[in-house]
Amino acid sequence: MVSTYTPVCDFDKKAPDFSLQGIDGRIWTLQECMGPEGLLVMFICNHCPYVKAIREKLVRDTSELKELGINSVAIMSNDPTDYPEDSFENMKSVAAKFGYPFPYLIDPTQEVAKAYGAVCTPDFFGYNSKFALQYRGRLDASGRQQDDGDVKRDLFLAMKQVAETGQGPEQQVASIGCSIKWLDDSA
Repeated sequence: MVSTYTPVCDFDKKAPDFSLQGIDGRIWTLQECMGPEGLLVMFICNHCPYVKAIREKLVRDTSELKELGINSVAIMSNDPTDYPEDSFENMKSVAAKFGYPFPYLIDPTQEVAKAYGAVCTPDFFGYNSKFALQYRGRLDASGRQQDDGDVKRDLFLAMKQVAETGQGPEQQVASIGCSIKWLDDSA
């Protein structure tokens, strides 16, 4: 497992459009995912220990953000050929088991991950209602360790600020996770 850190936030960079199939069989676009106050785009997968450690917190935080007008969407861009745990069928199983309250989409060509500049799972991109990037950081300080519940909720607090002001915090801590598993012919 190779741990990778995300780059710093490129404030106001516009969200790349997408049109991807969800586990619900529906095709989702960026515009359909946007909430009245913003959108959290998450690159996650099923096998990564960093993602496994935060699934319950993702459900909690995205549910609370929705109440503030911030919608969320998760995109799985790994190559499931070498990582069968990340298959479309397993995406459905994991989402059902944990009750994901957001669309979970597959990026089979990895073009969306490349357009966003995603590098790891989890990789978070928080946008305001104008599709302008305001957050590129971690969920919290726990990493892949289970925390005691008393950890600062970096992502939630940043996106709450985006909902209230349209702007993300100036100080952000990079996310850490497993590198995206790229298809053999891309790097």
